[in-house]
Amino acid sequence: MSGIWIMRIGHRPERDKRVTTHVALSSRALGAKGIFVDTGDPVLEENIRSVVGRFGGDFIIKTGVPWKEMVKDFKGKVAHLTMYGQRIDDAIGKITLDEDLLIIVGAEKVPFEVYERADFNISVGNQPHSEIAALAIFLDRLTGGKALYEDR
Repeated sequence: MSGIWIMRIGHRPERDKRVTTHVALSSRALGAKGIFVDTGDPVLEENIRSVVGRFGGDFIIKTGVPWKEMVKDFKGKVAHLTMYGQRIDDAIGKITLDEDLLIIVGAEKVPFEVYERADFNISVGNQPHSEIAALAIFLDRLTGGKALYEDR
């Protein structure tokens, strides 16, 4: 089994600090190996590393990662969570974890380039909700719920 990685696009530290923190915490708790955030945010990094230090594991966080380069150079499959994609129930069976998977989670309108690069544009429901909820549902379904009770 290869790793699950998260790419957070559009993070605005002054506005999104709690939401991006929760995206990172949900990622960690539900089986991802790490998160990359496009905007530099040392406070976010410190907070997540503190959680990892207290609760264990080797989850990594890196901010200030240019999303275009990350998405372009990523070796593995790319899944983008969006309201305008294929239904999760139809897509989830097509995604395997035999290679690395990068899950893109947007904070604001995601550039069209993301839709084009993604191997999977996945819709988690057709009603407005948060990216935290979409990510949690997706990761839980992807891992069959196993990650919730694993020791880190």
